[in-house]
Amino acid sequence: MSRFLFRCLVAAVTATGTLTAISSPALAHDRPTPAIVDTARGHGNVFSLTFDDGPNPPDTLDLLKVLRKHHVKAVFCLVGDQVRLHPDVVRKIAAEGHTLCNHSLHHDDLSLLTPEQIRADLQTTSRLIHQAVPWAHIAYFRAPYGAWGQSPQIAADLGMQPLGWRFDIEDWVPPGTDVLAQRIRDRITPGAVALMHDGGGDRSQTVAAVDQIIPELRAQGWRFTLPLRRG
Repeated sequence: MSRFLFRCLVAAVTATGTLTAISSPALAHDRPTPAIVDTARGHGNVFSLTFDDGPNPPDTLDLLKVLRKHHVKAVFCLVGDQVRLHPDVVRKIAAEGHTLCNHSLHHDDLSLLTPEQIRADLQTTSRLIHQAVPWAHIAYFRAPYGAWGQSPQIAADLGMQPLGWRFDIEDWVPPGTDVLAQRIRDRITPGAVALMHDGGGDRSQTVAAVDQIIPELRAQGWRFTLPLRRG
């Protein structure tokens, strides 16, 4: 055994002579925590884009084209019902190197559910995602409406880091592309995770606003990164 593995997998001999595995601090630190992440990776003017309620063609497909054009990676928070309808779009999201997030099965208020119901909901959603992309890692979980209830601990137990946000652009009632772009300018702060939508309705204005704002912010020195891995 290498020294690295020896450090990571320490074993202690019990009084009965059996071996008891002790997890190393390094391995324990890498596990998801119940803490809700709302901060982008890196320092200075960093910013994370996250998109909820998809997959939703054609808007999700148009958004993928925009992100590819600007060389930006984002987090897509997927609703199980939509995954069931559009597994091909999920495969496209994963194939283009974006990060997947479980956003519940039906977009219900999970704070009203029991722990058993929450666990079943998240497990079913993850199963649908993995039916579309068996190789993909589901890194995050985001509660619909930010109504977390007991879901952060359950998500962490299932291997997903709870993902929050610093601000949203309120694009569920489309006010126009220019208004959405201005909301991003007005609300962005260093380290922010931003919540936007590629699903839940016509999100063509959101797609256009993202296309408009990325080169502008990049010219001002902003960098687009993913959210922190752990809380």
